[in-house]
Amino acid sequence: MNFDFNRGPTRRRALLWAGLASGVLLTAGCGTGGLQAGSADKARGKQLFVEKCGSCHTLADAGTQGKIGPNLDDAFSGPREQGFAESTIRNVVHDQILFPVTNPSGVDVGKNGVENKVTGMPAKLVTGDDASDVAAYVASVAGLPPGGGTATGPATTPAPPPAATTTEETTTEATTTEETTTEATTTAPAGGGSSAQVAQGKQVFETAGCTSCHTLKDANATGTVGPNLDDVKPSRDKVVERVTNGKGVMPSFKGQLTPQQIAAVAAYVSTVAGM
Repeated sequence: MNFDFNRGPTRRRALLWAGLASGVLLTAGCGTGGLQAGSADKARGKQLFVEKCGSCHTLADAGTQGKIGPNLDDAFSGPREQGFAESTIRNVVHDQILFPVTNPSGVDVGKNGVENKVTGMPAKLVTGDDASDVAAYVASVAGLPPGGGTATGPATTPAPPPAATTTEETTTEATTTEETTTEATTTAPAGGGSSAQVAQGKQVFETAGCTSCHTLKDANATGTVGPNLDDVKPSRDKVVERVTNGKGVMPSFKGQLTPQQIAAVAAYVSTVAGM
């Protein structure tokens, strides 16, 4: 068994355990994000978590299965068993939201033994009351069976994973006779993809977490962590390269999206950016 803390989930759990240890200091007023106490809107926190965090983190109560960042149920189940209070977990989560490790060292061992640099977490994906709501929500449910936490409000259904290319193309092309006719008689969009591929790419963009980091008018995305795509107007090849390999705080999606999905999102972004 490999206990190398510079690799994969083991390293990530170790980092979170270290964070929880520092959480004890928070009770003495040592936290950099301020002590979190009092009421919070956990239902709102759940909604924000699904929108902003779910593409990277697994959390059973939220129905998210992201694998780029730590599995929060795994990370916090041990501390709960050790007696860490929910208030301590809440403070740790809040500090991690505001002051995360944005450029960690080490590597993850992915599929087929391929090593990838550990991806950092962008700072301040949510701030103010939103950050407090997310921290309170995560602290109330992480490491507990679904429904076993204290969050209130209706269940939030995460966005479905992008459909396979063939299914999306078939559905799109069969929707109306007019669309099928247009597909057959017009040239490809400026980005180089077919109308069906561009439609699939939009779905990928909206469900893979891109909207939380990037601004793109066509997708009603207003993220500010990464570049404003309407301003940059990246080429199709550039989008493929960035989505595949990542850069800076942007993770590689090579293991999260299929080559067809990456090609589709590249066709979409390069077609609509700046329009």
